[in-house]
Amino acid sequence: KMGNAESNAYHNHLSRFLPEEQTDIDGVFDALSGSSGSAGGKNAKATKKTMTLAALQAAHTREALPEQMTVRLYNGMKSIDLPGKSSGLSEQIAKEQFVIFMSDLLKGNADEKIAIIMRMISKTEGPVKGKQIQEFTEDLIMSLVHVLSYRKELKGWTLENTRDSASGVKALASQLLSELKLADGTKPVGPQLLETSFDPSVVEDWVYRVPQVSVFLSVVIRQGLHVLHSLPDQTNDILNLVPRCKGMKGRGLVSLFDIPSIIYINSHLPAELQHKWRLLFSSRLHGESFSQLCGHIVNKGPCIVILKDLDGFLFGGFASHSWEVKPQFQGDNRCFLFSVFPSLAVYTYTGYNDHFMYLNNGQQTMPNGLGMGGQHGYFGLWIDSDYGKGHSKAKPRCTTYNSPQLSAKEDFTLDAMEVWAVGDVPESVTKGKKSILDVDPEAQALLEMAGKSRHSEGLREPIEEDEDDE
Repeated sequence: KMGNAESNAYHNHLSRFLPEEQTDIDGVFDALSGSSGSAGGKNAKATKKTMTLAALQAAHTREALPEQMTVRLYNGMKSIDLPGKSSGLSEQIAKEQFVIFMSDLLKGNADEKIAIIMRMISKTEGPVKGKQIQEFTEDLIMSLVHVLSYRKELKGWTLENTRDSASGVKALASQLLSELKLADGTKPVGPQLLETSFDPSVVEDWVYRVPQVSVFLSVVIRQGLHVLHSLPDQTNDILNLVPRCKGMKGRGLVSLFDIPSIIYINSHLPAELQHKWRLLFSSRLHGESFSQLCGHIVNKGPCIVILKDLDGFLFGGFASHSWEVKPQFQGDNRCFLFSVFPSLAVYTYTGYNDHFMYLNNGQQTMPNGLGMGGQHGYFGLWIDSDYGKGHSKAKPRCTTYNSPQLSAKEDFTLDAMEVWAVGDVPESVTKGKKSILDVDPEAQALLEMAGKSRHSEGLREPIEEDEDDE
């Protein structure tokens, strides 16, 4: 009778997978249990194959996943109770455990995922320390970056053309952990967080509310164990986890972004803009000039601006509309400000005013520069047309976005800057014949001030757009 109960649970889990997915999972388990094509394949022992931690760590995942994540996956599989077996005593993973683990984490509901995630955080039942949750979260993000790089799934980004990911891993982990709250609603922070004991129900609530944990884990399993990774999937959150990168190839640039911050900022963009980022301007490439900046970003569709000040702080904003040179505020409530370093955070529209984005140049009566949020002379983010100077004023918060001061000092000196167009190129740019410069004499004047002939400028961008940065 025990056998029946066991096989029922097993078959229920197996039935969640399409036939070709079942074949894939069988193949991976066979490879891991070292029994593919073995002589006794047809006899009764075939279903009793098991897998060890050593096998999981061996050839299959050694380079794809960091050691500590492999151990966590193993603990997750081992924690699955099978009817009629004394749980947790065997060091071997049975095929049923493997299938149920895959089914719960890749196809399961929140409760099923959470039960296993709890065992991946701590092997023991009961409360867990904040430090254990932090270590799990950092392992998860580090494994995600590692496996996407290893499997060449970073879509044109590389660990070489982006900022070092180590600080990004820590920053994203602490951003996700900032959502951990105790039963009474308080959120422990800093050293206090690490020493606090969290009841399982509190951790479960956190996993419910922070979807990145399940999404990242799903990618780590698919790409790390190389299971169900190539089959079409219904989940868009994985599809646009990392946007395709255009415009970096062959330029020897290192972006101000790191992989974890790209993933995090991209997840806050409108869904239709998450599939592609295209480099429009880099101060290291195009020079430190405000007119150059305007010439490269005006009328190019929604953009992300990121700055680095001389103290190493990284911050910026998302502009939901094409930048235009004019003395009025522009944009809408999808705009936001963000910080990348020393902390990773996104600050969204408060409803207090509509001072979303502003770009002006060459005017006597109005401020000249690029700004987002707040008000004239008191922006959440401001770069002066006298390129190199800027401010981030927020006492205590920016009125438009509720952001704190983003730069190290209120008035900062700019060290580097990048602007990325997100989503597809707007039609006004691709039409070509009727150049934006014909429509907007100011943009043309800016280019001429910068000593650029419009022909070379007009030719270069589309060519860059067509190249495929694989």
